[in-house]
Amino acid sequence: MTRLGDLERAVMDVLWDLVPATSPGVTVREVADALDGRELAYTTVMTVLDRLAGKGMVQREREGRAWRYRAAASREAHIAKLMLDALDLGGSRDAALVRFARSVTGTEAEVLRAALSAEAGLATPEAGLTDRVEDPRAGRPALADEATDR
Repeated sequence: MTRLGDLERAVMDVLWDLVPATSPGVTVREVADALDGRELAYTTVMTVLDRLAGKGMVQREREGRAWRYRAAASREAHIAKLMLDALDLGGSRDAALVRFARSVTGTEAEVLRAALSAEAGLATPEAGLTDRVEDPRAGRPALADEATDR
């Protein structure tokens, strides 16, 4: 499970919030400047980005003497992975899923129902989740709004 420390999370928030998926990425200096209120050395931010690249959380591409960084996956994909990893921690997956389902709000339950119906091919046009596109990374159909997050 890829858990993030406070500084790693702050850096990922910069990448998720400020760098569009179609962007070539941002430099270490741009990330450091975006970390408002933190007096961090350039080398500290560079080290954090390097470690995140090692964890597979960010992608980097060489541009001249500098690197450009961007998130390897969307925030939502990262959260979903954390949730799936948590289910693998032991005990009964089914029991954990039932407990989770009972803890969500009514609105969240409706979102889950619509997503599950769409996955089963049962979605109604009112659900807004009927458009399906191929997800090349997962080898499964993805909801259209998932595909636009990339």
